[in-house]
Amino acid sequence: MNKKHEEAAGPHSDAKAGGKVQDYNKQMEKLQTELAHLQAWVKKSGARIVIIFEGRDAAGKGGVIKRITERVSPRVFRVAALPAPSDREKTQMYMQRYIAHLPAGGEIVIFDRSWYNRAGVDRVMGFCSEKKARRFLELAPRFEAAIIESGTILLKYFMTVSEDEQERRFRRRIDDPVRQWKLSPMDVESYRKWWEYSRAYDEMLRATDTEHAPWWIVPSDDKKRARINCISHILKSIPYEKVKFDVPDLGKRQKRPENYEPDKLPLKFVPDVA
Repeated sequence: MNKKHEEAAGPHSDAKAGGKVQDYNKQMEKLQTELAHLQAWVKKSGARIVIIFEGRDAAGKGGVIKRITERVSPRVFRVAALPAPSDREKTQMYMQRYIAHLPAGGEIVIFDRSWYNRAGVDRVMGFCSEKKARRFLELAPRFEAAIIESGTILLKYFMTVSEDEQERRFRRRIDDPVRQWKLSPMDVESYRKWWEYSRAYDEMLRATDTEHAPWWIVPSDDKKRARINCISHILKSIPYEKVKFDVPDLGKRQKRPENYEPDKLPLKFVPDVA
């Protein structure tokens, strides 16, 4: 494309991109409003909800979770992103440390990776034996059935990304200082072991996609589309109702007492550099 054509296409292209951003922001605002309604219903009804996010590294799990939680209370929407197990936790039953994070009444717990580590990274990287991985695949559906039978809503999402798009995102992390923290040694290994992870995830999905706890696949080469689709599905999957907001009466602010004297202690103010 020559300079003349670039100049002609540039403004139109920018306007089109701007329109897409505006449309995305408008859709996200509506969804986040509905998430606030969901939150009010969960608090009032005492519902217990578990949402699991699994998938490829750099598939956008963190971005979806951020959009779900950024406009709601962390006391209701709790995110469980567990680190590697401690020496003590390694001696426990495998599910034990995850059970401790399940919701009480009036809570939604979002697992940023979950007990399915056993079927993915643990299995591929040799952190557990093949026998233990297969035993996990047998037991996970029963464990999830018990969660659901207790009255908890359980939703499971697996986010996919293509090889080319994953590489692009990894290279962007390498080049951007504010994203470099996102690229862990495990991410690098997952890039190298793409097909080993493919086999492990295929078997995981096949063994644990049940009628009572199905997997929902979220294609995420387009991050914004994935966020909209996933949050929309979460809202449609939970039978919440809008709770009437009781508008508080702020009343009148008290008058300044005649005997009030401001403290004379010199205070240090943050420098105004904005």
